[in-house]
Amino acid sequence: MEHDAPPEATPPPEAFGETARQILGLPRKTALYSVALGLAYGLFARLVFGWEPLGDAIGVMSFTFIFVVPVVVGFVSVYTLPGTRSWSAWLGVPITSALLTLVSAMVLAWEGLICIVVWGPIFFVFASVGGMLAGMTRRVENRRHPLMLAGVAIVPFLLAPGEGALPTPVHTRVVEDEIEIDASAAEVWEQIREVAPITPEELGPSFAHQIGFPRPIAARLEGTGVGSVRHASFEGGVVFIETVTEWEENRALAFTISAEDVPPTTFDTHVAVGGPYFDVLDGRYVIEPLAPEAGRERVRLRLASTHRLETRFNGYTRLWTDLFMRDIQQNILAVVKARSEASGVAQSR
Repeated sequence: MEHDAPPEATPPPEAFGETARQILGLPRKTALYSVALGLAYGLFARLVFGWEPLGDAIGVMSFTFIFVVPVVVGFVSVYTLPGTRSWSAWLGVPITSALLTLVSAMVLAWEGLICIVVWGPIFFVFASVGGMLAGMTRRVENRRHPLMLAGVAIVPFLLAPGEGALPTPVHTRVVEDEIEIDASAAEVWEQIREVAPITPEELGPSFAHQIGFPRPIAARLEGTGVGSVRHASFEGGVVFIETVTEWEENRALAFTISAEDVPPTTFDTHVAVGGPYFDVLDGRYVIEPLAPEAGRERVRLRLASTHRLETRFNGYTRLWTDLFMRDIQQNILAVVKARSEASGVAQSR
């Protein structure tokens, strides 16, 4: 007589904890308190560096906070471990502390999602560096020294005031995108001089929008020619004033950009357009005729924008601002292409 095989037993919860300890190379004694110490240090540093009365003397958008604090978070979390020589622990524990620090800062509304996405890679990498330094220190000394831990923990608070006294570098970046459109220059011109309300269906997937940048809605034109004004509106009640500086019908349109209305709840403080760290200065469309195909006129539309960066780590920041601006511009160009080609087809019928 055949018997059904007994069902596999569900591993007890303790087994999962044991597996995690084995992966990290930790001793049986829990190291949660070491992770908690790293988290506590990270949140304390964020609280102090974000304290408004200190102003520019010590701030979140400083090299010290962005690069040095995560090193200390990693150092604290590994140096206080009960004892391990595992490289996996030197990496896993500080990354866990760093992740919890970032998530807690977002839950506490100290940071928005966009800041977490931008600074997360740095926080994880440099927390790992701190963990490795602590692990190698423990390997040499084979014991923990409270004075060593205190000395490392105070380093960011000693460096920050000196950094705050230094001038902040200012860089300008130009980002340019282009698209080919099966339409005439006149049809494209009608779509860029003034932008009718954009429906959500017209906009494709956008990484910038997913992490907090508002989508474009419309651009209303007042007047014609140089000196006329476009009111460009975005989601979240954001409005920019675009003053036309170049007007060459069916050929080129350029304008300066200034923030007219940017509600404080729309952007994260550290990435607000028109804020102390980032601003979009101008934009320019250029329409270039191409050889016709199948009897249909074609053009290449270029869109370039200039933005300002004013941080102590512009070399890193520009990677993200270029990405965001390119994402936004490509979405706008796609809308212009679809509308221009649809307009040309409708007129040819």
